[in-house]
Amino acid sequence: MKRIETPLAGLVVVETPVFRDARGSFQRLQCNDAFAAAGLPAAFVQTNLSTNTQPNILRGMHYQKFPHQEDKLVRCVHGAILDVVIDIRRSSPTFGRHFAIELSAENARALLVPKGFAHGYLTLTADAAVLYHVTTPYTPGAEGGIRWNDPRFAIDWPVDAPLLSDKDAAWPDFDGGEP
Repeated sequence: MKRIETPLAGLVVVETPVFRDARGSFQRLQCNDAFAAAGLPAAFVQTNLSTNTQPNILRGMHYQKFPHQEDKLVRCVHGAILDVVIDIRRSSPTFGRHFAIELSAENARALLVPKGFAHGYLTLTADAAVLYHVTTPYTPGAEGGIRWNDPRFAIDWPVDAPLLSDKDAAWPDFDGGEP
């Protein structure tokens, strides 16, 4: 496993070897021992799969409020997405900054999103499937979100009018508070 630091404090790209041959491929997506040895959260308690039918579907920008915050290990297992996070931890040296990375079945990368980040993604292909492990069970009453195109963050989305759920379309601009 390879741990790659990003410009945002605590945000890590994870690469695990992919073994390919004529039959296909094999990849260990998550291993508690390897993650613990790399200083990464290993106690995932829930795994989610999101499937998407077409390009330009945007899901986000979501987070869980204290004390239900979660670390997320996000990977695209079919197709490709633009994965975007915003550091909304007031005590962080990278507070208010965002980071974007393409995750795809082809590049086999994962993004470890720490507690205190808002997270979302845009599908770049049809039939994109996103798998993510979380360290805290989802708590509906602790859900929060930020408008995907909040001008405060100036995220360079490659689409002007993505397909959004009603809930995602209604998130407010960021109020500056800690999640």
